[in-house]
Amino acid sequence: MNPLNTVRGAITTGFVVAIVLAIVIAPTTFHELGLARWLHIVTGITWIGLLYYFNLVQIPALAVAAGDKGGPGGAGVTKYVAPRALWWFRWAAIATWLTGFWYLARSGNLVGAFALGMTSDPVNYYQLVIGIGAWLGTIMLFNVWALIWPNQQKILGLKPASDEEKAQARKVALLASRTNFVLSIPMLLCMGSATHGLPF
Repeated sequence: MNPLNTVRGAITTGFVVAIVLAIVIAPTTFHELGLARWLHIVTGITWIGLLYYFNLVQIPALAVAAGDKGGPGGAGVTKYVAPRALWWFRWAAIATWLTGFWYLARSGNLVGAFALGMTSDPVNYYQLVIGIGAWLGTIMLFNVWALIWPNQQKILGLKPASDEEKAQARKVALLASRTNFVLSIPMLLCMGSATHGLPF
């Protein structure tokens, strides 16, 4: 059976290829921080990729579908696509935050990052920049689990809700999702700039 025929098979194959490459490139070396960073990047791409999909593709498409009175509507997306995308979205958010926590803790930067580098004199630049990114990611994680997911459950009919509650849930979920979209841009700037410097 071809592993590329299933999502699980493709994910497994990707990880196996990556591990084989790591062994071939550095057969006697294991770097826990490298593993934590790699898993943080993989899960972060999944989380932010889905955030961008929702904000750039799905939300606008569902708005157009709702206004197209003769069209097929958005029922297929809300029934089949959205629940699956939201599953990956919320668990990738947790995995991204946990792998970031792991990396900062094992590198000795956890407290300093969440204190924005203020535990050093002078202020630790790396901890300041990565800390801003970590705080933005923490706010985004909160939005996913406390605002977006509970309201999406009402919107998608996974939790009972009146039409009025669904309308309110749409507003809250959209605002939280758009907030995360906005916060992701400076968060990614901080994550990339902590070791390489700000681009401007």
